[in-house]
Amino acid sequence: MTKPIVLIAEELSPATIDALGPDFEIRECDGADRASLLPAIAEADAILVRSATLVDAEAIAAAPHLKVIARAGVGLDNVDVKAATNAGVMVVNAPTSNITSAAELAVALLLASARKIAPASESLKAGQWKRSKYTGVELSEKVVGIVGLGRIGQLVAQRLAGFGVTLIAYDPYVQPARGAQMGIRMVTLDELLAESDFITVHLPKTPETLGLIGDAALHKVKPTVHIINAARGGIVDEEALASALTDGRVAGAGIDVYVKEPCTDSPLFAFEQVVVTPHLGASTDEAQEKAGVAVAKSVRLALAGELVPDAVNVQGGVIDPDVRPGIPLAQELGAIAAALTTDPIAAIDVDVRGSIAEHDVNVLKLAALKGVFAAVVNEPVSYVNAPVLAEQRGVTVGLTTDLESPDYRNLTTVRITQAHGSIVTVSGTVSGPRLVRKIVSVNGYDVDVPIAPHLAFFTYNDRPGIVGKVGRLLGESDINIASMQVGRKGDEALIVLTVDSGIPANVVQSIAEAIGASSGRAVDLEIE
Repeated sequence: MTKPIVLIAEELSPATIDALGPDFEIRECDGADRASLLPAIAEADAILVRSATLVDAEAIAAAPHLKVIARAGVGLDNVDVKAATNAGVMVVNAPTSNITSAAELAVALLLASARKIAPASESLKAGQWKRSKYTGVELSEKVVGIVGLGRIGQLVAQRLAGFGVTLIAYDPYVQPARGAQMGIRMVTLDELLAESDFITVHLPKTPETLGLIGDAALHKVKPTVHIINAARGGIVDEEALASALTDGRVAGAGIDVYVKEPCTDSPLFAFEQVVVTPHLGASTDEAQEKAGVAVAKSVRLALAGELVPDAVNVQGGVIDPDVRPGIPLAQELGAIAAALTTDPIAAIDVDVRGSIAEHDVNVLKLAALKGVFAAVVNEPVSYVNAPVLAEQRGVTVGLTTDLESPDYRNLTTVRITQAHGSIVTVSGTVSGPRLVRKIVSVNGYDVDVPIAPHLAFFTYNDRPGIVGKVGRLLGESDINIASMQVGRKGDEALIVLTVDSGIPANVVQSIAEAIGASSGRAVDLEIE
């Protein structure tokens, strides 16, 4: 059996390769060299990159087998996530791999700025002993303002607390009570600018945060303030900071990130009181190893057909163990429902009832969409692009949950509304210690049929002799029946069959005509 191909486009730690394991064919290329990347990615099932490889729409289009792009780090500036999503390619990163390293670097820059370590070092190396020139300031009893109290901001706060500082923070998404639990007073941005002796930035780069610490903000600070940015370039306006340093409105700065990178020429480089580093936030052995191992594990899951909960372009959320058995069920119910439609699909609704409804079950909606569209489109469908396919076709999608489930411990229903208004519904459950997936209702007909790779559904006017006719016609076609069940609704009945091999369309038609069926469908599933 051919092994999936994993392309390593940049140097990664040996632990990354070890984490991938023996199940893949590992190939390598220079991802920064376009002439090397494009032919190499053409056969790849997965590609692992850092920051130097540009995985854009052109590269994705050149990779028909690609299922996952893995960035061994946090930022995704070098990956076209939209193009990947449209192509059904999962994009994963390592969002927590470098948070400790980034937090420690921010503290290091803050201390270096406070104690003028960089210029003192250069001066001494140049043969000068100038102790009085490089007198710094203590952190003790100073106010440190943290802009952005996410994971890294919190780690910075924890580390600085030991220096005897007063911690304040600005983050519109953190409640004052939560800040108080961490020993941090939440304030407005203007209050933080006015009160802080040190300001350290830990925000993502968005249109709203770009230039947040700009000219207007830097006219509100103390002249003794030190500005630290180890988050993303552009959040602190470099030109505005240079002007503030020139005017004496800012005492010092520590900068690791720049609006354009690589950066070898910035107005900030002219100031002795500014310590600069070349985007070293994630540049520790530990962070690189954590990032590589994390994305290697994600690649293994993705290539095994598993949903990676923290993939950046998947809407599933964290999967609770109680929810996981329902994922293949929802996908199969979606495929069955789609096979029973006769007109274009207008809406898809997923209803989840029972004890699993107390968890996040968004993944079941994703799985149902994957099942539906795999049955109706001729392109690859994944957890990634299934919502995109729905949006492109104007199909509305809904999810409802209810902890009450009178008849089953857990019940999942996929309901498809067709363009002319008729509705197809298929319900199922996962039963027993062996987690058997079963169909329990089709269009209001109660049944109890284990889901199998080959199924057939016939709706007809209930009368004697039908089961015999169906069995005879299948036998004449050398198709063995594994199980058969009849559900009744007034004078109408539904036969659900599981068979050992697929039923050809002409046999389905013959059976439908022989029993006078109002509808007949065969469904072939990929059973996990």
